[in-house]
Amino acid sequence: MSDEPALFDISAGGLNPGPPVPFTSGSSLYELMTPDWADALAPETATIHRIGDELQRRISSGTQVLPPPASILRAFTLPLKKVKVLIIGQDPYPTPGHAVGLSFSVGPSVRPLPRSLVNIYKELRDDLGIEPAPHGDLSAWTDQGVLLLNRALSVDAGQANSHRNLGWESVTDLAVRALAARRQPDGSPMPLVAILWGRQAQALAPLLDRAPRIESAHPSPLSASRGFFGSRPFSRANELLKQQDASPIDWRLPGVR
Repeated sequence: MSDEPALFDISAGGLNPGPPVPFTSGSSLYELMTPDWADALAPETATIHRIGDELQRRISSGTQVLPPPASILRAFTLPLKKVKVLIIGQDPYPTPGHAVGLSFSVGPSVRPLPRSLVNIYKELRDDLGIEPAPHGDLSAWTDQGVLLLNRALSVDAGQANSHRNLGWESVTDLAVRALAARRQPDGSPMPLVAILWGRQAQALAPLLDRAPRIESAHPSPLSASRGFFGSRPFSRANELLKQQDASPIDWRLPGVR
């Protein structure tokens, strides 16, 4: 979500660099994600290790990498077979303390909420009448099968889009292809709805095969008024799930009455 500016500047070496990266060369993906995702992403194992080595080099030199290294691959702890809705973000929030490894989500105690997330909550209220949650933790959506996946999975603190060319795109491309390729026992596609906000997310449309897609402008304050507001992605996603004989998502979050 590179539309979100950092709230303050980070200078190299100015902060404790934090814990080591868990997916450097020699590590096993099976210890970091579900087995079905590890199998699906196996062709990009070398890329993931190379990125891990580069992130470790940056951290060792004093750069703060976000989200915390142990959370960078968090999206892949939702089993591949359980994904029903895919929401693609751009890259993690660059403000320290915000990124948690799930696109658009933040930790329960983060205040104020990122502006993109505020706009998502506004659209959720207008679409389904669900009042905004008092927090920005979207993990309840993940628990129901919503994959919150960023295009790039890491970022230098204070530097949006700083990891855009590290190689994450080939990993997330493969993840999207794996979702679209899933099949039920009868050979039909497994239920999937892709919500693509903004041009970077929409660039993945060709990889989704015939999976239903909901496309609109990004919820960033810079673009939300140009087609995100009024796009009704939540109700439309549920209708598309029902058409595929899949249960809808309960988009309410804990703490909302």
